[in-house]
Amino acid sequence: MSDPAAGEALADVAASLDAADPLAPLRELFVLDDGTVYLDGNSLGALPARVPERLVEVVSREWGQLGIRSWTESGWWEMPQRVGELIAPLVGAGPGQVVVGDSTSVNVLKAVVGAVRIARERDAGRQPGRDELLVDEATFPTDGYIAESAARLTGCTVRAVAAGRVPEAVGPRTAAVLLNHVDYRTGALNDLPALTAAVREAGAVGVWDLCHSAGALPVGLDAHGVDLAVGCTYKFLNGGPGSPAFLYVRSGLQERFDSPLPGWASHADPFAMEPAYAPAAGAARGRVGTPDILSMAALEEALTVWDGVRIEDVRAKSLALTDFFLRCVAAYTGAGAEVAVRSLTPAEHARRGSQVALLCDPQERAEEVMAELIGRGVVGDFRRPGVLRFGFTPLYTAFQDVERAARVLGDVIGGTR
Repeated sequence: MSDPAAGEALADVAASLDAADPLAPLRELFVLDDGTVYLDGNSLGALPARVPERLVEVVSREWGQLGIRSWTESGWWEMPQRVGELIAPLVGAGPGQVVVGDSTSVNVLKAVVGAVRIARERDAGRQPGRDELLVDEATFPTDGYIAESAARLTGCTVRAVAAGRVPEAVGPRTAAVLLNHVDYRTGALNDLPALTAAVREAGAVGVWDLCHSAGALPVGLDAHGVDLAVGCTYKFLNGGPGSPAFLYVRSGLQERFDSPLPGWASHADPFAMEPAYAPAAGAARGRVGTPDILSMAALEEALTVWDGVRIEDVRAKSLALTDFFLRCVAAYTGAGAEVAVRSLTPAEHARRGSQVALLCDPQERAEEVMAELIGRGVVGDFRRPGVLRFGFTPLYTAFQDVERAARVLGDVIGGTR
């Protein structure tokens, strides 16, 4: 049960923090229910307010009136690269290295197979050959599935290792390493600079999954020499359900990037319809087929909320939000609760993403607890076994949201039957 006196004090702190928050005005750019605390932006970001109007324009005028002319007159054909340029600064990439299109899973396949091919082409004739693919053992399951398929396509074997053990595990037989920047379940942040350096030193090619970091914290792809990266756009980038993912190919590797999905849209002369494939220059060779214009247009408009926003300021607020949430949880979920919770998310800022994962004891009560939270207007999500996940999107999450969420959690776990 929550302490009313502590609640009053923390509510005052939350109000003061919101009053001093330089990012607070951005909240008005989103469609939010005042009666709901939305802490699930790590699964699906909130709707930017200007997106519906933009979609009406795309459907009614660009498609409805211009029809096929919109491929040129409305800039549809260039949209994958154009939207990629909007994402690039948010992940620390220079121009010409990010292309948008397809799902995260499809881009993981392109990147991993491409990474193996680059490593082998670079070491052609060396013995022993590079026939191993390392995968983060805590990876999101789909990445693991794709890695297994990529291994079958390339004749590699897959070895799962803890991210922190990659420097000692990577070796002369390693072709590629697939890592998650943030652990989707615990919110733990992996050391991208150090792990990238270790992979490169071993002569392998690294692939980073940025789904839980893009738009939440600085990534520094160029600064840290990342080879390849993929990420979704419907979480902290607020692109909408099923919005297309992005692929980053470092400029120095682009001419050697051999995609396993050489579609017509990535051809050097796509409208020549030649029988032989010749890859396009630059990031465009990461394209495959016809771009998904409606969802990409929604994403392009959604990204306008980032105009003038520094990712470093977003990170500072993210850490402040998660610090404050942990403080409030400690105050509101004391002794005597029917369900105990403890954080799985690292306390150290350098190891924390933009979510907090709480493990319930007993674990079997977690799903019930989250259902009750949602019923009371606090939206997070649940991961088996026993984990409550709360995502913090600094562009629209307020400190008063955080205090309310922790207070309701205290009430629920103290009184759930």
